[in-house]
Amino acid sequence: MRKVLNGYYRFLQVALAVLMGLLLIPVTLQIVARYVSFVPRYIWTEEMARFCFIWVILVGAMIAVRNSTHFTVDLMPKAKTKRGEAMARMFVDFWILLTALVFIIWGWPLVKFGLMQTSEMAEMPMVYIYMAWPIAGFTWILFLIEKFVDNIKLWRSEN
Repeated sequence: MRKVLNGYYRFLQVALAVLMGLLLIPVTLQIVARYVSFVPRYIWTEEMARFCFIWVILVGAMIAVRNSTHFTVDLMPKAKTKRGEAMARMFVDFWILLTALVFIIWGWPLVKFGLMQTSEMAEMPMVYIYMAWPIAGFTWILFLIEKFVDNIKLWRSEN
């Protein structure tokens, strides 16, 4: 299972790099069009930049959940034992799980709604944008299962 998650994680890293590269294209076109008169001002660039930015944020959040670098705030004191550390991690992971469930439960109707919509300028089906939320939720849950197993091992490592 961990090998599959490692492959998926690597795919997400590559996807994030590609999305960042793609984001540069419409943004660069927008900037150049402002200052160079012979470059036409494309209307679709703003829309594509926004859509790409949404995916960049959510793919980045997926990666960050696996790295334990997202959604964590140092509110609790530093744990002095391995069990305390495992409990603190599970506490944070519980709240990430709730957030993931919100993304799935409320994201799914958004996906269904997106099947009936197209974007205004690019006429792209909006389902391609709206599906980012439930995918993020499912991905977080996958990574949380992996982290839960690691936290149980950490909990059991101290007698």
